[in-house]
Amino acid sequence: MNEAWLLWGLLFGSFGLGFFVYGRKQKAIVPTVCGLALMIFPYFVSNTILLVVIGIALMAIPYFVRI
Repeated sequence: MNEAWLLWGLLFGSFGLGFFVYGRKQKAIVPTVCGLALMIFPYFVSNTILLVVIGIALMAIPYFVRI
């Protein structure tokens, strides 16, 4: 693991916590699930480019999917 992976993981984990807290307060399932995924997925992805692509996709899902 390198420094870029660590910083991207921290960034996506922080956004994940924000999505999770927002989703729990609003009782919205999509931001809650995306928040959990954003906090957990960096543990399973070791490639930095793949980490960024998945993270951006997970951050965009609540914007496009409104349930």
